Amino acid sequence: MSGRGGSSATPPTVIVGVDGSGRTHRLDQIAASVTVSVVRITAPPPPLAELTSALDEAAGNGFTVLVDDAHALPIETLRLITDAGRRGANLVIARRPSIDSPALADLDGVAAARGRVERLQPLGAHEMAELARRRTGELLAPDAAASLVAHSAGLPAIAATLIAASPGEIPADLVARVHRRITALDPDVARLLRVLALGLELDDTVLAAAAGSTPPQLMAAMRELRDSGLLAADGERVVPAVAASVLADLTPTERRGLHDLVGSAMLSAATDPVVSAVQLRTARARSALAAQAYQSAGERLRFSDPAAALGWFDDAVEAGADPRGVAIARAEAATTLGVAIDPDAVPTPDPADAARLQLVVGAMAAHQGRADRSAQALLDAGALGPCLAVPALVSTGRLDEARRAATGPAAAPIRLLAQAVINSAQTAVALPLFIEAAEALETAPPPLVLPDTPHALGALIAVAAGDPTTAQQLLERALDRGCGGPRATERHRLLLAWVRLRTGRYDTAVAELRRLGSTDLSGRDRLVAAALAAGLARRCGDITALGEAWNAVEPVLARRAVDLFQIELVEELAVAAARLRRHQRIEPALQLIEEAVAHLAPGSDWAVAAGWVRLQIAVVGEDAPAAAAAARRLEEVAAAGPRQRAQCAAAGVWADALAGTVNAATVLAAAAALAHAGLPWEASRLAGQAAIRSTDPAAARRLLECARDLSGHEPTASTSSVPDPGEAGDSRLTGLSEREVEVARLVLAGHTHREIGSRLYIAPKTVEHHVARIRGKFGATSRAEFMAALREAFREEEPSGI
Repeated sequence: MSGRGGSSATPPTVIVGVDGSGRTHRLDQIAASVTVSVVRITAPPPPLAELTSALDEAAGNGFTVLVDDAHALPIETLRLITDAGRRGANLVIARRPSIDSPALADLDGVAAARGRVERLQPLGAHEMAELARRRTGELLAPDAAASLVAHSAGLPAIAATLIAASPGEIPADLVARVHRRITALDPDVARLLRVLALGLELDDTVLAAAAGSTPPQLMAAMRELRDSGLLAADGERVVPAVAASVLADLTPTERRGLHDLVGSAMLSAATDPVVSAVQLRTARARSALAAQAYQSAGERLRFSDPAAALGWFDDAVEAGADPRGVAIARAEAATTLGVAIDPDAVPTPDPADAARLQLVVGAMAAHQGRADRSAQALLDAGALGPCLAVPALVSTGRLDEARRAATGPAAAPIRLLAQAVINSAQTAVALPLFIEAAEALETAPPPLVLPDTPHALGALIAVAAGDPTTAQQLLERALDRGCGGPRATERHRLLLAWVRLRTGRYDTAVAELRRLGSTDLSGRDRLVAAALAAGLARRCGDITALGEAWNAVEPVLARRAVDLFQIELVEELAVAAARLRRHQRIEPALQLIEEAVAHLAPGSDWAVAAGWVRLQIAVVGEDAPAAAAAARRLEEVAAAGPRQRAQCAAAGVWADALAGTVNAATVLAAAAALAHAGLPWEASRLAGQAAIRSTDPAAARRLLECARDLSGHEPTASTSSVPDPGEAGDSRLTGLSEREVEVARLVLAGHTHREIGSRLYIAPKTVEHHVARIRGKFGATSRAEFMAALREAFREEEPSGI
């Protein structure tokens, strides 16, 4: 208690602020402005007799009584000060925000009744810069001031210790200040502060359990921490610099213990098991409780984040969980991730586990392209398996079995997918069901390893129906939502590239093949990747790349790992095989598909797709009788879809052209219908091949123009393994015309004169003249010399090519 004389009075004021907000500093400012005598009371107060005498004098003479930390004064002292205020003393009190006793409430009421209440707010950046200037004499940059505000929560007492510290440094005096505060706290409140310092998002139930208190006690403890200036202004988080100071004083063992407390509290409160497991992992907990948490986290993530799930299962076993208890869930996660497992090595302690394992085996077989094995495994998988087996049954021509299987119990996405697949021969009925199944899967994915997604199957059906827009939308949605996990995501990306390739957009296919590199794909997806590579190579005229694509997929085809839904992919590979004179190697796969069509719907759009493959093989081999036979078979099919009708109409026209009969108007109409049906490449080939066989120069020109227009989106030579000779520089290509460079590149790629003519829309005889001139310019006297010269010339161009 202190006093000083003066002549004027100061209006009473109540100053409210948390510890460290500047209450004492504000009282000092008021004391400096008061000209009457001042009596100052702080905790601990003077003896009652001395205090009573000073307050009597203040009341009698109208002195100002400044009370610091009013909340910390004894009740009797508060009553004496209140009485002095009622008798005439001018009171100015400073206190914490909470009023925790009737005596403090009475004092606050008397002081507030005669003045105003001033609530101290956190400092802003401008005020923080001014505080730093007063303490150091230096100006503070705006970003540095903002950083101080963030770390100190705007509390001057904490900011003062940080001003001279280096960025990221925790000043020793701040650590000491914080821990002096902690020692003054109730032990349960101190433990709460340490838990809060971890910076976790915890609800009140978990927070109370971790702090060893109840929700009502938690509220009182939070209020105490706020009033102590240890929480930020929002009252929900520890002041960042305080949190750093708290944690800096903890040993690693103590910090792990805190995480263990939090993890245990989360488990008790039935919180998200992944969040609980993270806390226990941070604590390096290895106990039965931790094992349970880790296993629960893995089971929660086994379909949405299978890689993380495998890590949690490892932690669970390390913490003491029975490996047999996580084996099935681990197998599900691995399969969703695309990692092959050995089913015989997975223990199945009870029938439910055996059924789950059969679901995994069925999904794995589907991923490998073994639809027959997938169907059998899923049919043997208990109640949930049959409905999942429907796509595999339909794709192998077992429609009656599929209809029976579709009546089994299943989640909405699986049930809708089964109905869509059963109706796949009627695309107008099937596509809306595929879309509905996709939406259901996105909303509520079932806890199963999926053999395939409705997005992927729907896209394949949509492309075959000539509806690439729906196919693209389904696949883009699947990728956006991560449907089916990482393995499915790989499949969706490949199929999206395939859809775009079929519609004349090649950039996605090129990017996907570059991205894949040496990625280990499942058998089914290797088929898609090979079809992409073969499609690009064929459209580029790159015989080397075509051979590489075929070599990559031939082992898959040798196992007959194909089904009806892959028919367009098989078409691309069949054409590649024919181009490489290996079409007999793909014959077993074609027969498998044709058998499925015969059992499923011999007069349906599937039959058109199968017949179209045979036609394309005949076209590549320039086998007019085989083309005519394929065309006759297609004419017998009652095609329902517009794309299939266009294919059936074009087949006869194409067969006639191969036989030397060209009606320009008929060819143009057929090509236009193919292009409109989503087959621009095939439309271009039809027009080009008809042009070079036409005996009417005017008709040939019209057909060539049509072919050029339809091939406007062909891939560039940069997609080929042959260098692009676009800029000849100083090499031997400099002396060639642009057309001669094109011809030379295609000769080097292994094309015949007729194939080059078809690609460049010129007659084979014209190609022969170009080749003769190129040989003359190179001075080659034999074919061997000519090819060697071409290889050397294009090798020189490699830097400016791909």
